[in-house]
Amino acid sequence: MKQLTIDVGGTFTDCLVLEESGQLQRFKASTTPDDPTLGFFAAVGKAAKHYGQTLKQFLGDVEQIVHGTTLGTNILITERGAKVGTITTKGFRDIVEMRRGIRNLHGSMFDMFIEPYQPLVPRHLSLGVEERTLYTGEILTPLNEGELRTAAHRLLDEGCTAIAICFLHSYANGENELKAKRIVQSMTPETYVTTSHEILPVFREFERFSTAVISAYIGPSITRYARKLQTGLKEQGCNGRLLMMLANGMVQVVDECVDRAVYLLNSGPAAAPYGASYLGGLHGKNNLLSVDMGGTSFDVCVIKDGEIPTTSDSWVGEHRVAIKMVDVPTVGAGGGSLAWIDSLGLLRVGPQSAGADPGPAAYGKGEDASVTDADLVLGYIPADYFLGGDVKLDVARSHQAVARVGSKLNMDASQTAVVMYTTINTVMANLITEVCTKKGHDVRDFTLVAGGGAGGIHAAAIAKQLSIPMVIVPRVAALMSAFGMFAMDLGLEYARSCARRQNKLDFAEISSLYVDMRRQATEDFARIGISESQLAYKPTVEMRYVGQFHEVEIDLPAEDLNAENLKGLLDNFHAQYEKLFTYNMPWRAAEFLTYRLKVTSASRPVQMAVLSQSAAGVETARRGSRLCVFDGNPKPVETPAYDWDRMAPGHTLTGPALIDDKTTTVLVVPGFTCEVDAYHNLLLRAQ
Repeated sequence: MKQLTIDVGGTFTDCLVLEESGQLQRFKASTTPDDPTLGFFAAVGKAAKHYGQTLKQFLGDVEQIVHGTTLGTNILITERGAKVGTITTKGFRDIVEMRRGIRNLHGSMFDMFIEPYQPLVPRHLSLGVEERTLYTGEILTPLNEGELRTAAHRLLDEGCTAIAICFLHSYANGENELKAKRIVQSMTPETYVTTSHEILPVFREFERFSTAVISAYIGPSITRYARKLQTGLKEQGCNGRLLMMLANGMVQVVDECVDRAVYLLNSGPAAAPYGASYLGGLHGKNNLLSVDMGGTSFDVCVIKDGEIPTTSDSWVGEHRVAIKMVDVPTVGAGGGSLAWIDSLGLLRVGPQSAGADPGPAAYGKGEDASVTDADLVLGYIPADYFLGGDVKLDVARSHQAVARVGSKLNMDASQTAVVMYTTINTVMANLITEVCTKKGHDVRDFTLVAGGGAGGIHAAAIAKQLSIPMVIVPRVAALMSAFGMFAMDLGLEYARSCARRQNKLDFAEISSLYVDMRRQATEDFARIGISESQLAYKPTVEMRYVGQFHEVEIDLPAEDLNAENLKGLLDNFHAQYEKLFTYNMPWRAAEFLTYRLKVTSASRPVQMAVLSQSAAGVETARRGSRLCVFDGNPKPVETPAYDWDRMAPGHTLTGPALIDDKTTTVLVVPGFTCEVDAYHNLLLRAQ
C-alpha cells in the first residue's frame, strides 16, 4: 500500500506519494487559507488523477498519511486565534505580561519608542484564584472552587472561547490544575481548556504559562481543522492512519495532538532537516546546511556530525514558546516576498509576502513585484511550465510590477530584477552566516541541501556567495518537508523538573521520575494500539554549572543513574559544554534540573529507488533555451534548459544552465557544474 506525506505551507500544499517500489511521486496545489482542507484534498486529488483513480479509490489504497501544517504558526503570527482567558494563582496574574522584563525582540536597542509587549491575554482576562502548590509538590492551599467558578463565569461572559489554567509550581504537582480543568469543563463543555503542566511540566513559570496560553490561543482552530480533516478522510474511504508532524521532530495521532496544539507550531519546517540528513547520508555528508525556500519564508538548520539540533528557547514573533522544537531559524524570504523602497530610498525585499492569495503578480491577481516575478523577468522560470503547466504565468504583468518598483530608482525591469535577486540572496546568505557563526562553524565546511519550490533557483547563487563547495538539490526539493516526514518516528516526549546539585542527588528519586514517565508513555501509546514492547526510550537530563541560567542536555546512561556512573555523566557534561562553548569549568559544581524521556515507535525505513545510468547524452533531455540575465552581465545570455524528468544518473552539464521540473526549476549559475546522482538528485559543485 502507498504512504502519503502532506505539507500545508503558506503558499502551496505539497503531497508526496511513496509507492511500494520506492518511487516517489510529487503533487502540488495552492493552499486555501480560509479552509486548508480544500487545498489538502486538491493536492491528494491530483495524486489520484495521476493513478487514474477516483479520490475514494486512491485513499482506500493508502496505508498512512503524515501531515504537517503551518496553520498554528500562521494563526499566532497573524493574531487570528481564539479569545483566551487565564486563570492563575492569586497574585500572579501578570507573569506573562512581565516576561522577565524583556523588551520587544525586534527593532533597534536604541529605539525608545518601541511599543510595550501586547500579550495574547489582556490583563482584565487574567484572573487569580486562591490555591497554592509548593515547589516540593505539597499542596499548601487547596483550590478555592467558589473563586474558580466565579472567575470562569466572568471569562465566559467576556466571550472567551479558550481558557488556560496556569498555577504556580504545577509542574511538581498538577492536582489543583486538573481539578480546575474538570470544573471548568463541567460548566462549559464546548470551551477549549488547557493546563500548563500538561503542556510543559517543567519549572520556570513565565515559560510554562506563556506556552500554555499560546496552546490555548491556537487550540480551537487546530482542533476544528484536525477533526474536519479526519471526518473528510473517513468520508472519502481512507482507513489508513493519520499522523501529525510535531515541532520536536516526531509524529503523533490526532487525538494526542489537539489537546496540546502548541506542539504543532513549526510542524512542516521541522521535518525538512530529517530529509536533508537522509539525502546527505547517501553521499557520505554529515555536515549539512538544510535550507528550505518556499513561498513566504526561508528556513535554515545546521546539521553538524549528523545531529539535528533542537532547542527549548524559541520565540514566535514576540511570544515565548518553551517546548522542545527542531532548531530551524527562519527569515521572511520566499518566492512571494515583495519588493519595496525604504525611507532611505533603498530597494528592500521581504519580509512582506504576497502569500497564496493574491500571490505574485505573475499569477494574474497581485499587483506588487515579488521574487517570483523577478525570477520570471530574468528568464529563470519557464512561463509555460510552472507547476508542470498547471499555472500559466503572466510575463507582461510581472514586467510591469517589477518596472514600477524600478521606476522609483531610475532602473528598468531587468536591472530591478537583478537587484531583487541579489538582495533576497543576501538576506538568505546572511541568515546562514549568522546561524553558523553563533554555533562556531565555518560555512565552507558544509554541504548545502536546497529544498523548497524556490530553493533550486537561488541555492547555487547563495553557495557561490558563501564559498560553499557543494549543493544537493533533491528530486523532491519542492516538497522537502513532506519528504522529511517519511523519516519520522511516532513518538512523544516527557519531562519532569527536579533541581538538585550534583552532591545532593537522590538516585531513588530520579529513578522514580523515570518510572512515572515510562508508565505515562505506556498508557499514552496503548491508547493508539502500540504495546510497550514496540517502544524505544532515550533518557536525557538538562544540566548547568551552579550560578548559570541556561542548561545543556546530556544523554543519561542506559541503566539507572547511580554513584558509579555519575562521574562518567559529569565528564560527558564537561566535554559537551566545551564542544558547545569552547571552554568548560570542571572545578565548578553542576546542577541537574529537568529529566526528559523521549519515547518512540520506529517508522518503516525509507527505501528510495536506485536508477540505472543512461547511455544517451544529456542533450537528449534538452527542452530548449531561455534568454537569462545574470548579475554583472547586462546582456541576456542564451541559456540551455533541460527537462529533469528526462535526465538520468551520470548526466553532467556546466553552468549557466536551467533544469526544469513540474514542481521547481534549478539554476546552475556560471562557475558551477551539475551531475545527476543514482537517485535522480542534482549535485552542484563549484568549479
